[in-house]
Amino acid sequence: MNLPNKLTIFRVVLIPFFVFFLLYPGFEGYGNYIATVIFIGASLTDFADGKIARKYNLVTNFGKFMDPLADKLLVCAAMICLIETGQLASWIVIVIISREFIISGFRLVASDNGVVIAANYWGKFKTTFQMLMIIVLVLDINHPVFDLLGVVLTYIALLLTIISLVDYVWKNKDVLKEQK
Repeated sequence: MNLPNKLTIFRVVLIPFFVFFLLYPGFEGYGNYIATVIFIGASLTDFADGKIARKYNLVTNFGKFMDPLADKLLVCAAMICLIETGQLASWIVIVIISREFIISGFRLVASDNGVVIAANYWGKFKTTFQMLMIIVLVLDINHPVFDLLGVVLTYIALLLTIISLVDYVWKNKDVLKEQK
């Protein structure tokens, strides 16, 4: 197993630790800081594994499948935890997770038709802002500037989620046409 794939697996392994430190009541007061460090570390592996795989020609089918899945697991787990902590509205999480299911469905149909749909810049912006939003919300610094920053990042992430969905569906609408 190559380094990018190990980083992807490591990202998945970090998710339960992130959830534990964020939600376990015995860590009140500092668990969110530990969870933030874990989330940032996991997020950095997301950026590193792709760069390494492309630079050293280590792209594998496992990586193509697991890397986006690991990203979705990390971000969705974090957002669901933020519902639990009262820092994120459930409707926002439902919109964001719904987008992920729709895109995954599109990719599955495309794959069945022999078409590979690459990620685009809207999706990358979306992921970046979702991760920034999660970091600010998990840190939970009680200060008006951070409160405002959390709200702004949340709505930017939500907007980019919707834009990336519309862009993705529009550019790939032919995938849904019947294939013979």
